[in-house]
Amino acid sequence: MVRRNKKAASPTAVVVEPTGYRVSAATRLFLSSGLLLVVLLSALLRTNPAIALPSFAIQTGQPCAACHIGAFGPQLTPYGRDFKLHGYVASDGKDHGLPLAWTTQSSFTHTWAPQPGGAAPGFKPNDNVALDQTSLYWAGRITPEVGAFIEFMYDGVNQQPQVGNVDIRHASEAQLFDHDLLWGVTFNNSPTVQDPWNSTPAWGFPYNRSPLAPTPMAATLIDGGLAQRAAGAGAYVLWNDLLYLESDVYKGLDTTALQAVGQVPVDAGDQTTAFMPYLRLAIVRDWEKHHLEIGAYGISGNVLPAGNQTLGLSNRMTDAALDATYQFISDPTQVTSDSLSAHATYIHETATMAATEAQALTGMLLDHSLDTMRIDVSYSFSATITPSVQYFRTTGTTDVNYWSTPNGSPNSDGMILEVAYVPWGKPDSPFPNLNVRLAAQYVNYFSFDGSSTNARNNNNFYFSLWTAVKF
Repeated sequence: MVRRNKKAASPTAVVVEPTGYRVSAATRLFLSSGLLLVVLLSALLRTNPAIALPSFAIQTGQPCAACHIGAFGPQLTPYGRDFKLHGYVASDGKDHGLPLAWTTQSSFTHTWAPQPGGAAPGFKPNDNVALDQTSLYWAGRITPEVGAFIEFMYDGVNQQPQVGNVDIRHASEAQLFDHDLLWGVTFNNSPTVQDPWNSTPAWGFPYNRSPLAPTPMAATLIDGGLAQRAAGAGAYVLWNDLLYLESDVYKGLDTTALQAVGQVPVDAGDQTTAFMPYLRLAIVRDWEKHHLEIGAYGISGNVLPAGNQTLGLSNRMTDAALDATYQFISDPTQVTSDSLSAHATYIHETATMAATEAQALTGMLLDHSLDTMRIDVSYSFSATITPSVQYFRTTGTTDVNYWSTPNGSPNSDGMILEVAYVPWGKPDSPFPNLNVRLAAQYVNYFSFDGSSTNARNNNNFYFSLWTAVKF
């Protein structure tokens, strides 16, 4: 997800003129290439005796549907959350080789109105077929007590290799006040990427969206502003399957490190080299078919806003958030049973200029606030067909010197409708090392970057093919 909030100079675009083929031809190209990929991978993997996929499933001897709602990540079931909290090391006791997996996301995007100059450098103003990204993962055990989720990806739109999400952890069990205590340590590169609930930003809905469709400018720091742009370490505890506590410290990567991990240009997001504390609290309750989580999380630090780094102006940014998750699984003994999932999060950000001299120089208001709210609900039929709906809204302080919007307002809101289809990833899957997710998504804006006029021009249809395979 590439979204940022502060005023920045627009990069020079390299525009490729439309080739002239119709939407139907582009759609046929997308579907035929996707089906060809599925057929080729299926033929290669048919003889592998493993009974699950990709590498996490191979390691545990469980199908994807055991860990993931809808038989495809990243939305987790209670079993999937438990596997993550225990450090990615649970296994069936067999040797399955290196825990390597590979995923590819390809897509077709249609926006309500063509985008002047092209949707991105090298793409047409509308109706684009794209390789969104392809990723190689280490996903599983490193040692019997240390596990990891490490992603190396190639961004097909920006044509840039990157280090993606990283979460390396160790966990152990103990007793406290005659109740079970799970404790662990984590090393990761994005606040909330280590979180086991899908109500926090890193793994929240939508789980993938078009990189070639417009998105609102405004986003809080914790809502992707530090993703792959910081490194952190922390510790967590889960007591009595009831109380979850976590504390981490992050440090922003410097320019050299940002370039090394593929964050180019380095001024495309907020940057900080200061230490930033992150805190997480959650109350958890599981009973029979139900799971409920209510929690809070937050981060604070001095930040150089994107686009203002040449002035050396530092803002004090503090994000405080609330979140909740509810899941109903109709038959917990069957991984293919129907399931209902609902998530909500609310993030409040305050940003204060560090010096009054800087405020006078730029004309910015001394204090800013930004509020983001998202609510989504999905229902998975037999871990195969999963329709989802989300309402989202962002509001904040109007300042023409701070927000890169026509009227200086960061306000946007809208809805996302999606239907996903996952044919495999269940116990009877004919292709145990392969999984596929086909999804159709529609994004509808009521307002966009401070205006409701022509907001619908940013509406978009996004059809995606997401494949996952274990080597």
